[in-house]
Amino acid sequence: MADDISSFWGPVTSTKEWCELNYVRSSYVAEFFNTISNVPCIILALIGLVNALRQRFEKRFSVLHMSNIILALGSMIYHATLGQMQQQGDETPMVWEMLLYIYIIYSPDWHYKTTMPTFLFLYGVIFAILHLQIRFGIGFMLHYALLCLLCIPRTYKYYIHTEDRSAKLLAKLYVATLLVGAVCWLCDRLFCKHISGWYFNPQGHALWHVLMGFNVYFANTFLMYCRAQQREWSPKIKHFLGFFPYVKIHKLKAQ
Repeated sequence: MADDISSFWGPVTSTKEWCELNYVRSSYVAEFFNTISNVPCIILALIGLVNALRQRFEKRFSVLHMSNIILALGSMIYHATLGQMQQQGDETPMVWEMLLYIYIIYSPDWHYKTTMPTFLFLYGVIFAILHLQIRFGIGFMLHYALLCLLCIPRTYKYYIHTEDRSAKLLAKLYVATLLVGAVCWLCDRLFCKHISGWYFNPQGHALWHVLMGFNVYFANTFLMYCRAQQREWSPKIKHFLGFFPYVKIHKLKAQ
C-alpha cells in the first residue's frame, strides 16, 4: 500500500506491495512487521548451522543453513525499502535456495556426480542475469512454485521410508507450516482491501515469514536425518532447550 509519508529510501519502486501501511513506525523501515518477522528464520538457521558444523555434517547442509540466513536478510532489506533492486535481491536467493534443495534431495540418485550440480549452477547464474533485466511478476511466482513441486516426489519417498516417529513428525510439521503459511500469504494478498478496514491487521505476510522460518528449519532437520540414515550415522532426533528439534549422529571413527 503506497503512502505519501516521507521516507529515507525514496519512492516505492517494487512491483509488489503487501497489506501493511508503509513507514508508519519509522522513516527507515517501509513495512515494519514484514521486516522484523524474518528474525525467527535467522535464529533458527543459526541453530541449524551450529549443529551442522559441530557434528561435521556434509558441507551442503552448512551452505543450506547459510542460504536461509541470506534469504532472510534479503527479505528484510526488501521489506524495509520496497525498492525494485531490493526485491530482486530477495527473489533471486529464493530461486538459488530451491536449486540447492533440489541438489540435496536428489543427489543420492545421481550416477554422474558433476553433471547435475553444473547444470543447477548455470541455471542459477542465468536466472540471476535475466532477473536483473526483467520484472517477471506472476511468472516468478509460477517458476518458484514449479521448483518447489519438483522437490515433492523425492521428499515423499524419504518420508515413507522413514520409520522414526520423531523424524516423521518433522515432515508433518513441515507440511503443516507450509499450508498455514500459504493461507496467510493468500489472505494478505487477495483480501487486503477488506483487511485494511479492520481495526486490527493480522499481518498475514509477516505470519508467512515466521511460519516459513520454522518450515525451512523442519525441512532442513528432516533432510539431515535422512542423509544421516543413508550414511549409517545412527541419527536420533533430540531437542535443544526442550523445543527445537535437531539431529544427533554417531559416526564411526573411520568416517
